[in-house]
Amino acid sequence: MQDERLSRRRMLQSAAAGAALGAWGLSSLPAPAAQAPGDLKILEPIHGAVLNHRHGRQTGDGLTIRVAGQARPGDRVTVNQAACRVEGSRFEGEVVLRQPETELVAAAEGAGPRREDRVRVVWDRYSEPRYRFSIDDNSFFLRDIARKNYRSLFDCFYLKMLRDLHLKYGTKFSVNIFYTAADDAKPATETDFRISQFPDRYKGQWRDNCDWLKLAFHARGNMPDRPYQDAPPERLIADLDLVAAEIRRFAGEEAYAPPTVIHWGMVRRAALAPLFDRGVRALSGYFSNNGRGWDDNYRWDDAHSEYLSRHNAWKDFQSGIVFSRISIVCNNVPLERIAGVLEPLAKDANTAEIMDLFTHEQYFWPFYFHYLPDHAQRVERAIRWVTERGYRPVFFHEGLLGGRV
Repeated sequence: MQDERLSRRRMLQSAAAGAALGAWGLSSLPAPAAQAPGDLKILEPIHGAVLNHRHGRQTGDGLTIRVAGQARPGDRVTVNQAACRVEGSRFEGEVVLRQPETELVAAAEGAGPRREDRVRVVWDRYSEPRYRFSIDDNSFFLRDIARKNYRSLFDCFYLKMLRDLHLKYGTKFSVNIFYTAADDAKPATETDFRISQFPDRYKGQWRDNCDWLKLAFHARGNMPDRPYQDAPPERLIADLDLVAAEIRRFAGEEAYAPPTVIHWGMVRRAALAPLFDRGVRALSGYFSNNGRGWDDNYRWDDAHSEYLSRHNAWKDFQSGIVFSRISIVCNNVPLERIAGVLEPLAKDANTAEIMDLFTHEQYFWPFYFHYLPDHAQRVERAIRWVTERGYRPVFFHEGLLGGRV
């Protein structure tokens, strides 16, 4: 790898601006650039918004949320047949969500024909503070175990470290693996390790620890960069099936999890439905703007990428996949700044409920050219921070981003 490749791993270090839906006033609503003045448009919440108790008033039978938008001055506006307050070209009203998904229908009547605008939102009814820990780019630990023929998986320092963190904090780890392992920035060759060489004699240990340790597909290999950004979906699915079959062979079905992070966070839109068919229900990315545009965003447009840069989650109803914003990349954040990255997120209603913690395997290994001696300490500090604040560990492929449904 080259140094400039590391820039794609840089995250926004400060919390994005934003407020809970219920805290905004009419004057704060932005008019969408593409919307003609006076056109009826629901601006908040957006289509695909994932809402929880922080976004309104939750009772035993529903979540009351604020719906706001743009209308023509003088129009009478309702949302789901409830009258709204209208000031100039702005309207707002309240709707009670009672189902896991609700269609919000704004209707305007006045001069001219009746007009409607619709959005669909998700209610995370049983939401609670939770976190998941995902580790990308894994291959070195499997090669280490296979070559050294350890008696136990946990004789490998890397898995021992993960188990120690699990025993201390209850953390669950999603370990996203490559098919091949290469030490440099070149694509793997025939002489490099492949997970097809990993023995199946540890299958019992994988099964015994599958409640907190899951293996998932990440890519065929570390190189080339952005392997699926422009690739046909068939290539991505073939690589996923290859890795999934090997995981099932050497670790068993219990240890396998559908992927929640694709290498570089970039795939063609046409790949989403096949991924859903393979069990993918959540995909995480950085959704960050590097000054040249949005990146690590699964090729979503600017509007959705900007939204996800300020919110925990958004659902693409066409594919059925929920997209999640990564909260922190531990290998990018110095030890003393871990808390400083997480604290603003915990204070923002749009990012506080779910902490998507993240790092990369290679920085743990001394032979790696960007080895971080304090990498394990960074990971533990992030885990301790969320644990002390009541976040519970989850897997994102279970339920709604790890929450009950």
